[in-house]
Amino acid sequence: MTQIFTPEGLALPATVIALEEGNVVTQVHTEEKSGYKSVQLGYQECADRKVTRPEAGHCKKAGAKSMRHLREFKIPDVSGYEPGQALNVEDLFKVGDLVDVAGTSIGKGFQGTIKRWNHHRGLMTHGSKSKRQHGSIGMSATPSRVLPGLKMAGHMGAERVKIRKLEILKVRPDIGAIVVKGAVPGKAGNVLEITPAKIVGKNIGPQVAKKAAA
Repeated sequence: MTQIFTPEGLALPATVIALEEGNVVTQVHTEEKSGYKSVQLGYQECADRKVTRPEAGHCKKAGAKSMRHLREFKIPDVSGYEPGQALNVEDLFKVGDLVDVAGTSIGKGFQGTIKRWNHHRGLMTHGSKSKRQHGSIGMSATPSRVLPGLKMAGHMGAERVKIRKLEILKVRPDIGAIVVKGAVPGKAGNVLEITPAKIVGKNIGPQVAKKAAA
């Protein structure tokens, strides 16, 4: 992360997201052919030996080089996309747009309940036997079992996370990068999925939003 200063003198937290070579359309799904509308994108060019032969043949059929990552995005209109078409930063994003950024969060390894779930610790003095321990996880009487969903120690991080409604502060086509306000999931070098922010009444209807929240 970094920070940028506005003409008003405000210091805004910002993250620079670079777009490497190979942001290419590899497949287009239509209502007639697949029953839904979506665009599959290939990202990060690589050697043929670094992908499986079916993936290499799939990219070659689209007229693109072998791609390390393939992602599919559902959109309402696919008429402006063709296999092999390269997507440019200046055509996709504008300053002031709101975007949703999804990626894999930083892995924290095996953590206890204090770090993982913000539990309180026990007393540190007077002979306390439970300083950072979890404590009781069940009951001896009926039903005499550990209930599902109990917050316990375990693996933390390294999971898919989406940060919603991040504002685009700058678009730099000369270096192939955009600057968004705030933090994004993962560490430096992490692959991110950037989509237009879903805003009820603008690009998503209230019925669809209600169904998605259910």
